[in-house]
Parts: sequence; C-alpha cells; structure tokens
Amino acid sequence: MLPKDIMAAHQEKKTSEERKRKSTQNDTRTSQVQWGRAWEVDWFSLANIIFLLMFAPLIVYYFIMSCDQYQCSLIDPLIDLFTGNKHLSDIWNKTPTLTYRAAGIYTLWVAFQVFLYLFIPDFCHKFLPGYVGGVQEGAVTPAGVVNKYEINGLQAWIITHVLWFANAYYFHWFSPTIIFDNWIPLLWCANVLGYAVSTFAMIKSYFFPTNAKDCKFTGNFFYDYMMGIEFNPRIGKWFDFKLFFNGRPGIVAWTLINLSYAAKQQELYGQVTNSMILVNVLQGIYVLDFFWNEAWYLKTIDICHDHFGWYLGWGDCVWLPYLYTLQGLYLVYHPVQLGTANAIGILMLGLISYYIFRMTNHQKDLFRRTNGNCKIWGKKPEYIECSYMSVDGTKYYSKLMTSGFWGWARHFNYTGDLMGSLAYCLTCGFEHILPYFYIVYMTILLTHRCIRDEHRCFSKYGKDWKRYTAAVPYRLIPGIF
Repeated sequence: MLPKDIMAAHQEKKTSEERKRKSTQNDTRTSQVQWGRAWEVDWFSLANIIFLLMFAPLIVYYFIMSCDQYQCSLIDPLIDLFTGNKHLSDIWNKTPTLTYRAAGIYTLWVAFQVFLYLFIPDFCHKFLPGYVGGVQEGAVTPAGVVNKYEINGLQAWIITHVLWFANAYYFHWFSPTIIFDNWIPLLWCANVLGYAVSTFAMIKSYFFPTNAKDCKFTGNFFYDYMMGIEFNPRIGKWFDFKLFFNGRPGIVAWTLINLSYAAKQQELYGQVTNSMILVNVLQGIYVLDFFWNEAWYLKTIDICHDHFGWYLGWGDCVWLPYLYTLQGLYLVYHPVQLGTANAIGILMLGLISYYIFRMTNHQKDLFRRTNGNCKIWGKKPEYIECSYMSVDGTKYYSKLMTSGFWGWARHFNYTGDLMGSLAYCLTCGFEHILPYFYIVYMTILLTHRCIRDEHRCFSKYGKDWKRYTAAVPYRLIPGIF
C-alpha cells in the first residue's frame, strides 16, 4: 500500500470514529436543538392550554364525585342536573371538604417522601444485580449543564411499602383504608400542592432560576404557567423538581392507593375479588418497572425535553394519582369476581403487554449503547443512517433501527403500553364506562405523542426520515396504523 493510500485509509478510519462519536452525542444535541417547549405560542395551542387549565381540575373532581355520590355513574349526575332533580350546589354541598386530618396525612406523606429522596442515599444498587442507582448523570441541558441525580426511587418505594405492611399486620397505627376513607379531602390537599409548586416554579424562574440559560419565556402567561419556564428547577444541589414530582409522591402512592382500595373491599364485602388482585398486580409491575429503570428515565422526554410547569407539577400531584387509579376505586363500589378464563386472559394480556413494553425499550437502549454493534433477536440489527445539522452548522449522524420490535412499528413501545392499559380496564367488566377512561386517555395521549414526535423527527432528519418511514410504515399497530 502506498503512503498516500495509508494516509487515506487512516483518514477514513478517523472519519468513521468521528461519526461514531458524534452519533453518541445525538440525544444531547437533539435536546438542545430540536426538542423542548415552544418559544412562541399560536392561538390553537393557547386555546388548548386555557381549556386544560380550566377543565382538567373539574374532570378529576367529576370522576371522583361520580363514584362518591353516584356509584361511579358518569351519566346520572348529568341527568339529575338537566332534569332539575339536583342543582350544582346540591352536589357541591354533599362533597366532603378539606379536613385537618387529611391535611395532616398529606403533609406527613409528602414530607416523608422528601426525607427519603434527600437524606437516604441509595443502597439498593449495592446488592441488587442489574439495578442502576445512586448518583447518576442526566442528559446535557440546552445550556450545556450535566445535572446529577440521586437515583433512590426503588429504595423509597420499598421502605414505604415495608412500613405500610408493618402497620397493617403489626403496629396498627392507622387503618389500611385510610387513603380511601379520606380520598376527597386528600384531593383538595393534592390540588393545593399542585398549584403551589407550579406557582412557585414560575416565580422562581423569574427571580432566582437554577440556570437562567435553561429558561424559555414566551411572554404568554398561560402558556408559561402550564408548560413551564425553567428546564430543571432545583432547590439546593439535589432537590430536582422534575425527578421528585414525576416519581414521588404520585407514583410511590399509586400502589398504596390500590392497596387501600383492596383493604376497603375486604372491609365492606369480607373478601378481595380477583379483579382487584389483578389491578394491584398488573399496576404494581408497571410501578416497579418505573423505579427499577429510574436511571433510564433520566433520558426520556419528561426529563430531557419538558420544562417544569403546571403540566408536570399539578399533573403529577392530582391527575396521576386520582385518574390512573380509577379501576381500583370502581371495584370498591362494584366488586367484580371474574371467571377463571377471563381472569387468566386478562393476566396474560397484561403480562404480554409488559413484555412488549419492556423489551421494545430494551432493544432501543441496547442499540444506542452499542452504536448498533449488538444482536436483536439473534441477528445484527438493520438500521438507516441519518444526518442532521445543528444550529451552529455542524453535521451529526444518527442511526434509526429497523429491526426487532422497531421493525414492526415506529412506536411499538407505546403499543405495549396501550395493551397494558386495556388490561387494567378489562378487570372492571362492562357495566360502566368510568374505568375505561384510562385507555381512552392513554390512546389520545400516545397517539398525539406519536404525531408530535414524528413531526419533530421529520424537521430534524428530512429526507432520511422519509426513508425510515418507508422502511417502517406503521406507527403503532402493524398493518393498520
């Protein structure tokens, strides 16, 4: 080989290595250039924002009130109002108010979760093989900051539930039905916290932001309040608003809420139905998966791209714990004992959906970590190499996998999520539509997320994205959509 050829080969190798290096920076550069909330607000977005700010709290109240006063019927309250049998004041006056007991319970609950989050360093990663905990780095923010996080959600979940069961079977400090018995008064407490933290986050962004370069101001109060201004608001070094409120207290409480529902069913009927057991098991798997993969969660949209505002602050305090647990609440009022075949079928649907959800995400994570040098389903994965330009004019490269579950549909992880959501709802039978709100909501949410993400990807990759969609033509359901 001539010296000229050697130099050319060396340069080609160097270029290849540079491409790989830049490929690994894909998520970082993308978060700075393509992702995040808007700088300007169109009228359609503003109308949606105002609608949600006005009606989302009313939707939550309506669902919970329907169970409390109308045995979970969503139609009967409307019939009463339109026929004049009742007035809004009648329904409101019958609604339990905020109590000192509920305020005390909620304050202790949040304070305990803050204590576990800030003052108990993770020890689970020291003895649980495969679990990633302790101090971990997040993605680079648009301002170029790499935040560090104390990943100890699994530990907090374990400690909380050990204490819960210790109380239920040994100490008897409080009834296991305490959450259900104070459910509506606790709703007012959750709203107070949700609005307080959202308002504080907005004020903080103006007067003492954690990083001023990571703030986005549109000049529109409603949009900034809902979608957030600060990217990663923090108090001190470790209290990160997004990580805490996304995982604690709402998701830790999710399984406790279901356990309280089961305890109430036992108290009222002398037994816990198999449908209630299924809800606790299937949703418990989902919650445990979240905390087991909390370090992975640092690279998701919620942490990498969303700013912290009412959407996350109020949503995590109120919307998540109250509407994601509707199946268990419904089963307190309408205990359903499933036939053996139906119970097994729902269990299998839930487990299969979890397998799809987890393995799809695992395949993507493995492909990214190894830059495609791995095996998916026993074969080297196929992919489409894409390129894009950053704002400074630098060209970067990325790879979009077309093998495994990602060859079936472009968002097959969402498909698994939707199958699991359906399994939760099917445990409740078909007498009422209330428990099916969850699958309707998740379908709308994830379909919108598909369209939103693909619009951003098309803006980023251009013709390369068209090649990818030609190779993987379906979004969610192979052969259909």
